[in-house]
Amino acid sequence: MKKRILSYMEYVDKTLEKNETSLSYEEILDEHLIQIQFFSHERLIHLLVTILFALLGFGTFFMLIVSFSPGLICLFFAILVLLIPYIMHYYLLENGVQKMYRQYDELLKKIRNQK
Repeated sequence: MKKRILSYMEYVDKTLEKNETSLSYEEILDEHLIQIQFFSHERLIHLLVTILFALLGFGTFFMLIVSFSPGLICLFFAILVLLIPYIMHYYLLENGVQKMYRQYDELLKKIRNQK
């Protein structure tokens, strides 16, 4: 997913830089809206998974405070090992979708300038 969102944003950036009047920015805008929907859905799913793992991490930590157990320590660290990449991936998705919103605005400007 990381490679896909980064390559798509790079493609749109290059398209915006070309500044060609022969391009159909309306078609690019329609495709861009579909991609924004895909990545927004992915962002929502990863937000929910990240929240779930954070809650599991806090719950395990509080269980450790109440009753110390080596098994709980292993579970806590396993959750942390999974939580950190989820946070990093969600960060990428959030910032990527925000950039795609800015690209959308730029595409709208190009369409207005063509008319």
